[in-house]
Amino acid sequence: MKKIASFTINHDTLKKGMYISRIDGDVVTYDIRMKLPNGGEYLDMDAAHTVEHLFATYVRNSDAGDQIIYVGPMGCRTGFYFLVRDSISHERAIELVQKSMAFVRDYEGEIPGSKKEECGNYLAHDLQGAKAIGAEMCEVLKNWQINDLKYKE
Repeated sequence: MKKIASFTINHDTLKKGMYISRIDGDVVTYDIRMKLPNGGEYLDMDAAHTVEHLFATYVRNSDAGDQIIYVGPMGCRTGFYFLVRDSISHERAIELVQKSMAFVRDYEGEIPGSKKEECGNYLAHDLQGAKAIGAEMCEVLKNWQINDLKYKE
């Protein structure tokens, strides 16, 4: 079988940040890398679950909401995938992720979609852990630019 594109990225040199993972027609997949691959520290699943709810809620309620396809965690627990239509510029995608991480960092109150009737694992949330992830990613992405979206060799 042909190796999928994300497995061709050297995970030994991959740093925290935001990268263009692939472009398929009018869909852009961004790799939001929150932990170093194989670094021994991974996203806590309850915190990542809360980040997912808050990140998705923020971007789907933004003015670009109808152009958002998917927000979700990677199985390896080192980050998230963010899929958007290509009508969203790379600059705007960076801004959306930066603002989403600030939203997560600063969020107070009931987690959106966290009631039993709304979520398949409603007890598995950690707002404080999510806020810590958001705060760390705000620092990582603080000065992120289009040139930073390319995976480093």
